[in-house]
Amino acid sequence: MCLAVPMKITNIDGFQCTCEAKGIEREVSLFMLQHETLEPGDHILVHVGYAIQKVSEQDAADSWALFDEVLAADI
Repeated sequence: MCLAVPMKITNIDGFQCTCEAKGIEREVSLFMLQHETLEPGDHILVHVGYAIQKVSEQDAADSWALFDEVLAADI
């Protein structure tokens, strides 16, 4: 099973960007989205260091709400 994490772009430099989610920053490759219009403030799904899809801010927030719910579950 693969998992992609929604992150917010904070800076773009060519095909590399800095992203943030939950206070964690990561360097991410934009190579797979090179034909997509991206700018700081956009949200993307990140899988193993690569941006794989642009998503809305609401979709990113919904995903994090589900992740938080799973992490809070007392299993």
